[in-house]
Amino acid sequence: QVQLIESGGGLVQAGGSLRLSCAASGRTFSRYNMAWFRQAPGKEREFVVRMHWSGGITDYADSVKGRFTISRDDAKNTVYLQMNTLKPEDTAVYYCAASPTRFSTTEGSWNYWGQGTQVTVSS
Repeated sequence: QVQLIESGGGLVQAGGSLRLSCAASGRTFSRYNMAWFRQAPGKEREFVVRMHWSGGITDYADSVKGRFTISRDDAKNTVYLQMNTLKPEDTAVYYCAASPTRFSTTEGSWNYWGQGTQVTVSS
């Protein structure tokens, strides 16, 4: 069983940066695919980025390409989301997700989820 806890959200001005962290419990973290999703008020949960456990494949949503970067530190059981050049439309609750087998851009296929961390970007 994997437990995920996000942190690092906050309030920033447009153009600023934040680094989100997702701390995971579980001995097999290094073999889990990881992803970040986000959900703005009144909107469906939206795919942001996914990373295959091997590190061989990473995919970003078009809306964040060139601005967001996913990384992981298996020694710390943590995945990160570096967010640069933030825009007001990035405002959302950000969730990390994990799966031992699935590797999709849809939320339904991910097995484990964190509680979310709020990111608010002011203009």
